[in-house]
Amino acid sequence: QRRGFERSYGHRAGAENLKRVTEACSMIGVKYLTVYAFSTENWKRPTAEVSQLMQLFVEFFRKYDAELEANNIRLRFTGRIQELPQAVQDTINEAESGSFARTGMQLIIAFNYGGRQEIIDAAQRIAAAVEAGKISANEVDEALVTKHLYMPDVPDPDLIIRSSGEMRISNFLLWESAYAEFWVSDVLWPDFDRATLYKALYDFNGRERRFGGV
Repeated sequence: QRRGFERSYGHRAGAENLKRVTEACSMIGVKYLTVYAFSTENWKRPTAEVSQLMQLFVEFFRKYDAELEANNIRLRFTGRIQELPQAVQDTINEAESGSFARTGMQLIIAFNYGGRQEIIDAAQRIAAAVEAGKISANEVDEALVTKHLYMPDVPDPDLIIRSSGEMRISNFLLWESAYAEFWVSDVLWPDFDRATLYKALYDFNGRERRFGGV
């Protein structure tokens, strides 16, 4: 939009760039890559734009799997998947089941995802377990909350990269990002190339992570 193009053009360009960034991360040994594709707040966008995004999602991921398979990349999705249109849910189920056995990098697409919503959903599951007598209230700790998140088997992120100069977290991985490092680039996502990615990783590798210590 900053360049005078329709937003739909930017969405498609961004989707194509996902391929390049994913391949680059896989080649250098990144084990988990989570991409924030559609937030729970994005439903507030114009109806026509949301509809285009859902259609793009289905088209893109049905074609993309062959490239992921060639690189042994497993594809997963996180968020309130059950609230998405059926065609999107079907695409997600096909993609996840088809790539389940792959042993390379895990590409995680956060779609209809919100950090607060994830914590609420975890709290509700824990409350239900307490009410059912499966656990007691004094057993609730960080480990138990983590166990009830959308993807308890995925480690917390080491680095969160923001493109387009955005200086906010935007409801992304609120629980998981407690000790994550942040790196912000003015480069727009469709232009976020390998050189920019490597710059972020180089900077990250030079940092001293204290995890609350000294």
